[in-house]
Amino acid sequence: MKLYKTRSGIVIRNDGGSLFSAPGTWDEFINDDGLYLKMKRITESAIPLNKDDLLSNGQLLAPIGSQEIWAAGVTYYRSKVGRQEESKDSGGGDFYARVYEAERPEIFFKNSAHRAVGPYDKVRIRKDSAWNVPEPELTLVITSGGRIIGYTIGNDMSSRSIEGENPLYLPQAKCYDKSASIGPCIMVTDKPLDAATTIRIGIRRAGAVVFDGQIQVSQIKRKLEELVMWLFKETSFPHGCMLMTGTGIVPPNDFTLASGDEIEISVDGIGTLVNTVE
Repeated sequence: MKLYKTRSGIVIRNDGGSLFSAPGTWDEFINDDGLYLKMKRITESAIPLNKDDLLSNGQLLAPIGSQEIWAAGVTYYRSKVGRQEESKDSGGGDFYARVYEAERPEIFFKNSAHRAVGPYDKVRIRKDSAWNVPEPELTLVITSGGRIIGYTIGNDMSSRSIEGENPLYLPQAKCYDKSASIGPCIMVTDKPLDAATTIRIGIRRAGAVVFDGQIQVSQIKRKLEELVMWLFKETSFPHGCMLMTGTGIVPPNDFTLASGDEIEISVDGIGTLVNTVE
């Protein structure tokens, strides 16, 4: 099942495609370890909505309320290599190799909800960065109790020139207005995520594809539950949180985003997240 945040309220879409209205506020509704069963009960007892435009462009909002967005880094081998390449001149390249092999993962704060955007909204690239890329990431939706209750798509916009200058500049490279996009929905399931789940990205410029790539989540080095465990060490999330799980798709070093580029990220079972660069 899928859960959407719309201008009209919370909407559930069951596996048959029917839409149902969900009660309460977003924060109260999703922060529930039994979210799947709650949604199942609603779809089995409520009357479907007779509206076709609830999930259209202009109606969908980012599926987030008071949740913080965090991110894990260097979880794919390709990400390790990419980070080493961008930081080699600053002497920081070895840091990423160590993190890839270490027991403790790299986990960092990405954005608060007010800096995030949703489907069809515009993302930004920093004016003080000359090398900017999107990072397509499977994103976990986690309750305040540390339970993964769903999955969404995340775009971790990154200023590689800033991070490459010095790894200590990571917060500036990652956390700024409109530097995170999530959506279009939360896929809520009672089954483990299929390891063959594929993440895909395509970037179009003036209608032409300038970069595309794909990878399976089976290539993530760490278990998803392990990342959650480390995130929740000594840190509480009263409304739950979201965790981007890293990227294994890294554009070539001569590629950088430009204003007007359209970024399309899809994940099997979840859908497609589309954004344009401001």
